[in-house]
Amino acid sequence: MNTIFDEHEAGRGTSYLPEREIDLARYLPRSALRAELALPELAEIQVVRHFTGLSRRNHGVDSGFYPLGSCTMKYNPKINEDTARLPGFASAHPYQSEETVQGALQLMWELQQDLQEITGMDAVSLQPAAGAQGEFTGILMIRAYHRLRGDEGRTQVIIPDSAHGTNPATAAMAGFEVVHVPSDERGGVDLDALHAVVSEKTAALMLTNPNTLGLFDERIQEIAQVVHGAGGLLYYDGANLNAVLGRSRPGDMGFDVVHLNLHKTFSTPHGGGGPGSGPVGVKAALKDFLPMPTVTQRADGSYGLDYEIPHSIGQMRSFYGNFGMLVRAYTYIRSLGGEGLLGVADDAVLNANYLLARLRGSFYEPYDRTPKHEFVIAPPRDLKKETGVRTLDIAKRLLDFSVHPPTVYFPLIVDEAMMLEPTETETRETLDAFADILLGILKEAQEDPEVVKTAPHDTVVGRLDEAKAVRAPRLRETLGA
Repeated sequence: MNTIFDEHEAGRGTSYLPEREIDLARYLPRSALRAELALPELAEIQVVRHFTGLSRRNHGVDSGFYPLGSCTMKYNPKINEDTARLPGFASAHPYQSEETVQGALQLMWELQQDLQEITGMDAVSLQPAAGAQGEFTGILMIRAYHRLRGDEGRTQVIIPDSAHGTNPATAAMAGFEVVHVPSDERGGVDLDALHAVVSEKTAALMLTNPNTLGLFDERIQEIAQVVHGAGGLLYYDGANLNAVLGRSRPGDMGFDVVHLNLHKTFSTPHGGGGPGSGPVGVKAALKDFLPMPTVTQRADGSYGLDYEIPHSIGQMRSFYGNFGMLVRAYTYIRSLGGEGLLGVADDAVLNANYLLARLRGSFYEPYDRTPKHEFVIAPPRDLKKETGVRTLDIAKRLLDFSVHPPTVYFPLIVDEAMMLEPTETETRETLDAFADILLGILKEAQEDPEVVKTAPHDTVVGRLDEAKAVRAPRLRETLGA
């Protein structure tokens, strides 16, 4: 594969400025100086084309279908970007006095109210910088709640075997012992097993509903009664809220704490590791443990920051949250309104079930139930044995068709799992095209398995040695390499 270094030619370049005549050694310490870098000499147009070409190699929701199960990779409306770039928002500084940023504070306060209504919670903090940090915030509040009550013996957090991987990690980070509970034959929490593990040591049960199988646990209120009856609390992982938005609220199911992923349900960018936003909502009993500050409305109608939270777990990040993400989520909610938010959930569920109907019968379906916004399937049970083709191979082959693979090998309770979430923002034509591609790959796997097992073939980088890529990554390129 040719690289930009292969186009190097001595003396080539584009310069609009005279050569540097300053002796840098006079102004910089020796430790800051270095020899000339071995960079290629190129014309400006070569450089522009190089970086433009690199940008086209990226796959994102703006460039192609992204059926990544459990991540809700929906389209991000550009009006969200426009509002986040309004000068009054984009140029606000966190050290400004409250009187000079009343509009920003009003937006945050109204967003808190919106999220409270959507989740059925009594108070919300916008501070956490990501869903994982929101999850950690929620568990810290649960820990503080029990400690204030003198319940030091509540050292266990119960987590279903279909949970997101962050759940046990969060509980362990907060100092809790993780206790697993299996799923029943319908893919929900096994109530008999739950009764067996719940005790006076139970601090909380963490789960999402619908769960990572895309299945709604119809017995959630019974589950809540079991946990509350033992003195524990219920924590809601909001990763799958997109499925029930406006139709069902965690607070009404019996949950005491919920974190939200604004990048999933409310269309803010995922970011590349950040910036994210993971607001946390709580029932009244936990309101005094929220991170400080929260945004409050004063008696005179103005807005301010409340640092007087009696048993606050403290500040989870600098300042008040990733404000640009809050603006985007606020815009999304207000643009859609109540009826629009109902349509989000309805269309997400419709799209998932339509796609499943196209694939049913060809792929293995572990649970014979109607899913919500996502579903889990697997290749035919005998495919790997007869052809050697695995789920990973199918995922790699999808790259040749410019489709991002779905989540694979998760949840762990389904062998060779593929978790697909089309979201509400994709058209029927896109879903049909994707179904045709998957069915075509399955046919390839049965007729010419080597094509699938050696994929991808048409990408810039072919199949990697994934173990070596982790253990010995090559992160930079050198001239002539």
